[in-house]
Amino acid sequence: MQHKLNSFTQEFDVTSVYDRLIAATEASRGEFLNVPILQRALQGQVTRDEYVSFLGQAYHHVRHTVPLLMGCGYRLPDRMNWLRKAIGEYIEEEVGHEEWILDDIRACGADADAVRNAKPFAATELMVAYAYDTVQRRNPIGMFGMVFVLETTSTALASSAAGAIQNSLGLPKTAFRYLTSHGSLDQEHIRFFQSLVNQFEDPDDIDTLLHCAQMVYRLYGDMFRSIS
Repeated sequence: MQHKLNSFTQEFDVTSVYDRLIAATEASRGEFLNVPILQRALQGQVTRDEYVSFLGQAYHHVRHTVPLLMGCGYRLPDRMNWLRKAIGEYIEEEVGHEEWILDDIRACGADADAVRNAKPFAATELMVAYAYDTVQRRNPIGMFGMVFVLETTSTALASSAAGAIQNSLGLPKTAFRYLTSHGSLDQEHIRFFQSLVNQFEDPDDIDTLLHCAQMVYRLYGDMFRSIS
């Protein structure tokens, strides 16, 4: 998997904003991919409790995706009006995904209502808080750094990990809707995302995008470290 990501990175020549984003996050991405539980997940070497714990933390950050995107659209400056339509499309795609996660938890034989009412891990809460702070206080464009991390991670890991975990634990396919749907859906999202960020021109917007992506890789990695 690491080799696959390195090959993916080498396809870019760092001439566009997206190329710069790939290059700027290479070290952060490598550190994230080396988180032990992710490596074990790719080999199907996680327990049911660990998988349910991951789903629980996914629920507690995914349920904020739509509010964060709405806040991003609201706070965009007038010069970025063109981006609001794209944000609307993102919102339409993301509505209800947190409920998919709860359905997966039920399919695992776990208590989805308990997950819904539980407090997230500190690492998950900090990642969500960082995203809100970026959108509300710093620069709403930073939200696209979080989108980049979550969608590229899904594309690279989700489908492979889902198959390995299902085979290992003997869980039904209905326990993997969140992972498998994002593994395929986010490939289309990434192409759309690439076309958007390559239109960013303001240096502060670009710096915020790069910085937020690096930070979210670290914070998202901490979420996975908390599971194990």
